[in-house]
Amino acid sequence: MTKKERYAYILDYFREHMPVVTTELEFSSAFQLLCATLLSAQCTDKRINQVTPALFARYPSAKEMAQAEPEEVFEYVKSVSYPNAKSKHLVEMARMLVSDFGGEVPSDLDDLVKLPGVGRKTANVMQAVWFGRAAMAVDTHVFRVSHRLGLVPASANTPLKVEQHLMRNIPANDIPDAHHWLLLHGRYVCTSRKPHCEKCQFAGICPTGKARSEK
Repeated sequence: MTKKERYAYILDYFREHMPVVTTELEFSSAFQLLCATLLSAQCTDKRINQVTPALFARYPSAKEMAQAEPEEVFEYVKSVSYPNAKSKHLVEMARMLVSDFGGEVPSDLDDLVKLPGVGRKTANVMQAVWFGRAAMAVDTHVFRVSHRLGLVPASANTPLKVEQHLMRNIPANDIPDAHHWLLLHGRYVCTSRKPHCEKCQFAGICPTGKARSEK
């Protein structure tokens, strides 16, 4: 199977079986999505969705959060991973939004990554989910699944290299959905420690699964 055929096979399946897909994070504004995505690093979306209702009720926009202290925000996010760093980043991010962007989340990638706690993955999530742009956010799930399914070479050993490779091979119209397709496949099927190859739709073409079964 050529690389082009592999991409076509996988994308055709997802288009047919998951035509409508989006993040599992819960939010009602660009600011809330940004906060939730920042908090979700090294943490499950389920946990974040348990935390954010109270957080957003207290700080519905950047204006309110910018007036808080990290210690106050910490009380709302203390059950997530790295709560000290994340509460500090949330407050600093909100303050920069107010001081530099009129309290609004910027759409430009370069502006997004200037915000405290916002890396390229989070910025690409905002680009794809909120602004509807062809941006590929590479988290641990996307990174793992892309390698296991043979979508990227072993030399694509950083999230940026995986992002660039996927962007070159996935049609622009599919890219916002493709992030969620690969992420959800990694979250529920191609899991990190014990992948569920027996129920994987791509078992027949997966080079990693074949190698595992031949051992």
